[in-house]
Amino acid sequence: MSVFSGKNNLGMVSGKRLTVLEAKGGLSGLGLGELWQYRDLLWMMASRDVRVRYKQSILGGLWALIVPVAQLIVFTLVFGRMLGVANLSDPVFLYAGLLPWTFFASSVNASTQSLVANAGILQKVYFPRLIVPLSSVGAPLVDYGLAFLVLVALMIWSASVISLSLLMLPLLVLMTIVAALGVGVLLASLTVRYRDFRHLVPFMVQVWFFLTPVLWTTQGSGRDLDWRWIWAVRINPMGGTIQAFRSSVLDQPIDWVSLGYSGTIAVLCLIFGVVIFKRSERSFADII
Repeated sequence: MSVFSGKNNLGMVSGKRLTVLEAKGGLSGLGLGELWQYRDLLWMMASRDVRVRYKQSILGGLWALIVPVAQLIVFTLVFGRMLGVANLSDPVFLYAGLLPWTFFASSVNASTQSLVANAGILQKVYFPRLIVPLSSVGAPLVDYGLAFLVLVALMIWSASVISLSLLMLPLLVLMTIVAALGVGVLLASLTVRYRDFRHLVPFMVQVWFFLTPVLWTTQGSGRDLDWRWIWAVRINPMGGTIQAFRSSVLDQPIDWVSLGYSGTIAVLCLIFGVVIFKRSERSFADII
């Protein structure tokens, strides 16, 4: 019998006490309050992922710095110098787009594989299954914090203007987390039933990278996208967020309309992803 969260009805069957767990309707059926009760488990699983990520690695956490710096060098040399793309010759411009995108992509990939990777636990112990994809964002978040130090160094090296617009960054990081969880939670539930997503998601994320203003922009005189296609950026949960992140770092005007659209899409993705996840989780232990 599948066991899931809900209210308890106690009865007697053949002289024995039977506990029947029934699903709740509405928002209470999502079990969001139960996540708070299991917050210690959420923290423990996130900490475990951080420790395992670079276990038995010679360079350890330095990989969180090496990978984004290597990407920065490659894109700057290939696109900025060899192909003469003006914006990409500026390392701060380029890195301010790569940093939030790398965190988003890593979180989506980790969340997508999280349920399958923890199949053994899901089949033996009960806890809110939503904790698994949520905790998988912990390790990418730590990497993000370390990689952010590179951005600080680039801003100091290039004598970038330090302005109040930098106060927007915590909000933009939160929006990135919401977008990553929305997509990751949905794909995690689909991957349990359809293992094709294990191969599809990395390709999807790679294509998504070029459809997001990471290497290009829609703002200022150096915009690389025709205004007729601005809607494509606005319906992208990372489109307006990355542009706002870059604008905050470079002390440029923020496109609040695009940011509002992207933020709304990100929240809707998270709500939709959680709803689909909760409807599917009863069968996880049986089909995983």
